[in-house]
Amino acid sequence: MPLELSLDESGRVVRPEGKTREYKLNLASKDRVLQTVVAFANSAGGELVVGVRDDATVVGVGEPLTEQDRLSRMVADSIKPQLAPLIELVTVAGKTLLVASVPLGSQRPYYLKASGRYGGTYYRSGADNLQAGASMVDELALSSRGRTFDKLPCGDAKMEDLDLVGLAALLGREVNESTLRTLRLVYDDQGRMVPSNGGVLVASPHPETFLPHAWVQCARFRGPGRRNITDQASVYGPIPLAVDKVMDFLKRNAFLSAEFGDKPRRVDVWSIPLDPLKELVVNALVHSSYADHGTPIKVAFEDEAIWIESPGGLVPGMTVEKMRRGESSSRNPVLARVFRELDLIEEWGTGIPEVIQSLKAAGLPEPDFYESRERLRITVHIQNHDPLKFRLGSDGRRVMPRERQVRREMLKPSVQVSKSSVYVSKQGVYVSKHGPAILAAASRGPASRRDLLMAAGIAAVPVNYRRHILPLVESGLLAMTAPDSPTSPSQRYVVTDKGREALVSFAQKDDI
Repeated sequence: MPLELSLDESGRVVRPEGKTREYKLNLASKDRVLQTVVAFANSAGGELVVGVRDDATVVGVGEPLTEQDRLSRMVADSIKPQLAPLIELVTVAGKTLLVASVPLGSQRPYYLKASGRYGGTYYRSGADNLQAGASMVDELALSSRGRTFDKLPCGDAKMEDLDLVGLAALLGREVNESTLRTLRLVYDDQGRMVPSNGGVLVASPHPETFLPHAWVQCARFRGPGRRNITDQASVYGPIPLAVDKVMDFLKRNAFLSAEFGDKPRRVDVWSIPLDPLKELVVNALVHSSYADHGTPIKVAFEDEAIWIESPGGLVPGMTVEKMRRGESSSRNPVLARVFRELDLIEEWGTGIPEVIQSLKAAGLPEPDFYESRERLRITVHIQNHDPLKFRLGSDGRRVMPRERQVRREMLKPSVQVSKSSVYVSKQGVYVSKHGPAILAAASRGPASRRDLLMAAGIAAVPVNYRRHILPLVESGLLAMTAPDSPTSPSQRYVVTDKGREALVSFAQKDDI
């Protein structure tokens, strides 16, 4: 394949370094050169271009034939298993470059002989060469032989550790030995059936008992620096059931709006893009590595972004560019098969392109893809969800993007609007059933959030503050005594004139 190397007007290379391209001035840094070759062979292949300065200026190499032979011998003498990249001399802008085209190796893991298999294996993460941990080394070995972690027997797990009744309910059909074998949920071990890793992930009520990182950690961070955690959840159990649990957590921390058009019909509008986020959650659950990578899948809801981070990074041969184009490669075919039967994935690689298109249609930017050490993070940018920064319209209602006037409530997905759970003031402001008691307590003088919640007869916990006090503040019924320091320990709340009017209306009658 000819080298694609475009130069700008100043003679600098246009294409930057990345997962499949690295530039070197010369071969003086032998170890770094060899680490790059090894990393390319273990990841997605790539091109090592020698004769380019750090500022991307093409200068070429001296004694090209000698350097070509030198690089060939370096690779042959220092890398195991044997690797034979195509090493060519290429002329660009009158300069001779040394180019080593390294394919994705078929005998992974490749490593530096001097450091050994578990000390000298490297992989490519963005434009960096990183040393692989033991779990990644083992996974590279499995993938090169066409085997995957989820097809292997799971440690000490026994057949009675699988909940076959629950699995049948999940699949919507009878589960027998044939089903288990077809789905590769079991492994034949010397004439007896034992659960595979995939079987434990799909059918065990507690897969984390056998695979410690087979769970999802969720958190809602408020403010900069991810220092203020206002909500969190640990999602355990069969991996397919984690999809709805994670989505419930995200919806719990989003805003649900009621949009009323010409017809007397309520239309729920969520403040986050649910369908693209669900696709990314499914993608993480199916393609993460459940071997020992140190941490579980992570889902973080920040004020202006939601990111999903999965252990294991991209599978060998895959790049972010390929993902964007819709190419697909499964790390866990057992999980993928079950998710496909549940109509959660198609296995055609359309997921990421559809996510990008859906976000674009919603007026949001493309997600960010970031590879770190044995992890992949995908970030979706959202409107600012700091409750104190939601702009209010002239009628006291929050203004959604595109200037739509809506009525909205902060509700968990399982909570329904009813006459017993919501009050509506004369100004059209929605208040939870505990709102009148909170307003009444605040009308007696400045009170802390704890005092207000206790006066309403509910626990003084963050979730109740978000659901019952913050909406009153944002609707102008309550005011903070220190609005510039909303999280101050000395913060107190007082009822406003608008709040007093609402309190009178609540005392007279219910508006719903």
